[in-house]
Amino acid sequence: MFSKLAKVATAAFAVALGAALIGTGAGASHAQPGPPVLGGGSGIVIDNMFQCTLTTVGHDGAGRLVGLTAGHCGDAGAAVAAEVDPGYGQIGRFVYSDPELDYAVIEFTPGRIVPVNRIGNVTITGVGAPAQFPNIVCKEGRTTGNTCGVAWGDVFQTNMETWSQMCVVEGDSGAPVVIGSTLVGMVNAYLAVACFGPEVGTHMNAIMNDMNARGAQGAGYHPI
Repeated sequence: MFSKLAKVATAAFAVALGAALIGTGAGASHAQPGPPVLGGGSGIVIDNMFQCTLTTVGHDGAGRLVGLTAGHCGDAGAAVAAEVDPGYGQIGRFVYSDPELDYAVIEFTPGRIVPVNRIGNVTITGVGAPAQFPNIVCKEGRTTGNTCGVAWGDVFQTNMETWSQMCVVEGDSGAPVVIGSTLVGMVNAYLAVACFGPEVGTHMNAIMNDMNARGAQGAGYHPI
């Protein structure tokens, strides 16, 4: 996905693709007793080095507790911890990472998190079709929190991307993009200048279709 976006950016805008939205700074954490509470919009730490945002948490068709984030956040096998309490230790691992659609599936270790459907100002009650102009979409990112803007839709007719005018910066990768309480996509990148250039991300229809076609972890997914 990112190589294609870079070519599109060069041809259409003559600007460089914004950096992959992976945070590397140490965020503030406040340890609480018991497993960390996580949902779409929560910060996660990958291999004790990088910070990204969880898109959603739920169960797949086999009953496994899984989550999604951006694919460039980690490869299969990468360890995941909760940014809110990194000292709690590993809570799961990447089991699949797709470079084309730029999404990843995380399988959580049973009992290691408390899954919820609301983080910050975003509640996720279901999965829906891609946003189209002039829908207003919002996201909840571990870096910039809750921001909203107009959706431009699938500008280049890729059947996988949605463009919008939302503020995103490093660390927001994987942030859930919603219309109301319906999850319609995730944050993957920005073009040109953070928070000013358009945001682009993979929409949930493409992700769900790919997970279901593979038939492994994540197939039959439904959010908490």
